[in-house]
Amino acid sequence: MSDNVVMNTSAPARIPLRMRLALYEIDGVTLLVLPAVLFVIALFVYPFLYGFVLSFQPKAGDWLANYRKFFSDPFLYDTIGATFWLAIPATLINVLISIPIALRVRRMRRRRLLTTILVIPITLGTVLIAEGLLIYLGPQGWFNRTLMLLGMEHSIRLVHNYTGVMLSLILSGFPFAFLLTLSYITGIDPSLEQAASTLGAKPRQRFRQILMPLLAQGLAINLCLSFVQTFSVFPSAVLLGAPAGATRVISIAAYQAAYEQYNASMASAIAMIMGFCQLGVVILILSARRFVYRGSAGGGKG
Repeated sequence: MSDNVVMNTSAPARIPLRMRLALYEIDGVTLLVLPAVLFVIALFVYPFLYGFVLSFQPKAGDWLANYRKFFSDPFLYDTIGATFWLAIPATLINVLISIPIALRVRRMRRRRLLTTILVIPITLGTVLIAEGLLIYLGPQGWFNRTLMLLGMEHSIRLVHNYTGVMLSLILSGFPFAFLLTLSYITGIDPSLEQAASTLGAKPRQRFRQILMPLLAQGLAINLCLSFVQTFSVFPSAVLLGAPAGATRVISIAAYQAAYEQYNASMASAIAMIMGFCQLGVVILILSARRFVYRGSAGGGKG
């Protein structure tokens, strides 16, 4: 009896799970992130890894056959240039236009109303925007009919070409870029500009020396997200462009490989190439932003 008592009292006390997790800086709040992590793994990480492995399992040939086929066929690798030719100008236009508009909107009294009007295209979606452009800008659309009534002999071709896809990317991508730019601009303390104004700085000087350096970090993120959005263009290129011609983007090549040729391995390889092209541009943008401003990313508000 006494031996049992001695053994029980000498046994080490069991540390509670909460204290053991605290040693690794894990608490109840940290565990709330677990569902989001599982969600990302299930819907993003696992599909990416599965597609990456599948891209090295071609129907015929060695493990690099899909990539070798892509870069040896001009009909396939030319889609990279066509996609960049659409994505880069559309991204620059959306972001650059959003800067002066956001600067003007933040000074307005009815900022919320105007912001709501500018972001309406987001609620419509790419397909509805494409249908609207076909109705208004098509060969028999209202725009060309109006020009014909004014005396023009031939209609202007604005759809089923590069112009139609570019217009769609601007209409659908501008609200997103505008909201991001507006959020960064409203985070800059207005007193910084007021102080520069009292010292004699002109509007251009205030923008170049105060606003632009503080916006550099945010604009870099804006450029990255807007580029990724436009680079993955698909409905606009099909409905408003020439899918077999100038607007045959890389997403169309992936779709044809998967659902017309029933070659999931080749489609995965094209998707991986598409992803690495996006990643390369994102890394380039984030690396270049340090040449503009290396200070704090905040605007000093508050």
